[in-house]
Amino acid sequence: MAVREIRYFGDPVLTTPCDPVTRFDKSVESLIADLMDTVDAPGRAGLAAPQIGVSLRAFSYRVDGEHGYVINPEIAELSEETHEIDEGCLSVPELWFPTRRAKHAVVRGVDLNNEPVVVQGTGTMAQCLQHETDHLDGKLYLSRLEPDRRKQALREARGTDWFWARR
Repeated sequence: MAVREIRYFGDPVLTTPCDPVTRFDKSVESLIADLMDTVDAPGRAGLAAPQIGVSLRAFSYRVDGEHGYVINPEIAELSEETHEIDEGCLSVPELWFPTRRAKHAVVRGVDLNNEPVVVQGTGTMAQCLQHETDHLDGKLYLSRLEPDRRKQALREARGTDWFWARR
């Protein structure tokens, strides 16, 4: 359908928990098509609906050859084993910080036909599933940083050209 503009840190849609999708109609089909098209740009692994200004629980992903979407996702399982992994975000461009994430994650949701979907993965896929679900809960990865790193990240974000951009 269309590649949509990304909303940046500072936009309230990024810190507001999303509503579940309750009507599976043409507008949701269009949203999913836009999420899939927008995540296809080089260097992108995942994209949540609020990042394109839509406060609904849906995200798309493109990781390690897997390309898809999940509607109304919920984290179903996280491994106890964690690691710090460099993390960035399209809504916080150019800033990467080590973030603690579970090494394995399982997300359950539905597809456009309201049929159950399960997506799971390790490494980058696990990170993506956790990151995108956080977006739908109104959280940016910055909130998961250790306090000193969060201060540094916020200081660096304030110094960027995009920080106050409202799109």
